[in-house]
Amino acid sequence: MRKIRDVLRLKFENGLSNRRIAHSCHISRATVKDYLTRFQSSGLSWPLPDELDEQALEQHLFATPEKARKSERITPDWQHIHKNLSRPGVTLNLLWQEYKAGCPDGYQYSYFCDKYRDWRRHLDVVMRQNHLAGDKLFLDYAGHTMPVTDQATGEIRQAQIFVATLGASSYTYCEATWSQSLPDWIGSHVRTFAHLGGVPNMLVPDNLKSAVTSPHRYEPEKNPTYQDLAEHYHVAVVPARVRKPQDKGKVETAVLVVERWILARLRDCTFFSLQALNEAIKPLLEELNRKPFQNMPDECRQSLFDTLDKPALKPLPAERYQFAEWKKARVHMDYHVEVNKHFYSVPYNLVKKQLDVRITGQTIECFQKGKRVASHVRSHLKGRHTTQPEHMPEKHRRYAEWTPERLQNWAAKTGGHTEEVVVRILESRKYPEQAFRSCLGIIHLGKRYNPERLEKACQRALHLGACSYKTLEAILRNGQDQQPLPDSQPLIALPERHDNVRGALYYN
Repeated sequence: MRKIRDVLRLKFENGLSNRRIAHSCHISRATVKDYLTRFQSSGLSWPLPDELDEQALEQHLFATPEKARKSERITPDWQHIHKNLSRPGVTLNLLWQEYKAGCPDGYQYSYFCDKYRDWRRHLDVVMRQNHLAGDKLFLDYAGHTMPVTDQATGEIRQAQIFVATLGASSYTYCEATWSQSLPDWIGSHVRTFAHLGGVPNMLVPDNLKSAVTSPHRYEPEKNPTYQDLAEHYHVAVVPARVRKPQDKGKVETAVLVVERWILARLRDCTFFSLQALNEAIKPLLEELNRKPFQNMPDECRQSLFDTLDKPALKPLPAERYQFAEWKKARVHMDYHVEVNKHFYSVPYNLVKKQLDVRITGQTIECFQKGKRVASHVRSHLKGRHTTQPEHMPEKHRRYAEWTPERLQNWAAKTGGHTEEVVVRILESRKYPEQAFRSCLGIIHLGKRYNPERLEKACQRALHLGACSYKTLEAILRNGQDQQPLPDSQPLIALPERHDNVRGALYYN
């Protein structure tokens, strides 16, 4: 369902063609067309209602599947079309209209163009890429790194160089980061969009782990956080094919230019912080973008950006993207999920279900099939639990209402000895909650027998120095609470004179 939502978003918000949507989502164009047809016949409108979850969307789109009907179509004369395209003013759209006039049941325009390009491909020795204004942003890291010296220890750390370039103008942005990890990768994107002052239609990254978790020729698996960034900025992500540098030739060239015109000029400089390195890069980057092209002396990257790409970029969203990691977590038997050694509650009826967890610096959000089922303030205490009462079953909720103070107050109503036993049991555990079950068992003994007997049993347990539920249960079961304590038995007076008593004079 997330892929269907992505198709609808790219179609109605980005205005992409079916072919480009299929390329971005790594599905066939027929599948894209089927999704859009089902959406139009479902009676839904875009944007989708907030209360419409993935299960409801699936029911709307796939409740009554229809069989596709294929009609016989006449194949156009591609040789004739190819020759006419070389004539002034003739476009594929005009030739398609003429074809449809003679064959009303023929190919639709997008499929007509695709078939022509397939036929033409065997004529081209090299496929040239034509980039539209504000369409694609190519991204990669430079092969060279820059050393940054720790002023206190003298340790040298290598900084990575992030490079981004627009397709139409070749306008370039670069910055230094500590690594190519997910937080640095996402942060560089956010700063790039802010520098450009807008958002392109499509991102073309390399297959690094921060962008693509599972590289694949046909269906690469995108990093969930990277996909979340794309949805926030309403852009499509089309990773380059593995070991196909021609797919991102623009950024490959930009990386080479950055290494020669920026990094090489800073090779003898010593930097003591990442900020100092980026401050040194800024003026050189501005100079690079204003440097005239070799074949077009009157143009430069900056001028083309101002006239081509900048007006075509989409506006930035109202809020910057907040970095969030995604992970899959299975709900434990205690209806909690584990995130960085801390446990967060979810509704108890989701036990054993697998959820998608969104992790930010302040919050933890749990989703099931795209619907948020729980939200918590993030805690960094390991081994602890964050539980919301509404997530608990009724029985557990009543149990959770018990506190050490409430247990002690109950024991005091029974008697002083019972209160002292409960206090000792609570103090004997590292965490008082670990003794709740024993104290609740003692409460049950008071109902099973009677408070008077329980008070006497607690007195005997204190005398024996064995304060536990098992001891009290044994005393009550054997009736020992009704017997006097050993110290309280009356002493028998010995006679002053007796035949067997020798007396002190015997030893003189």
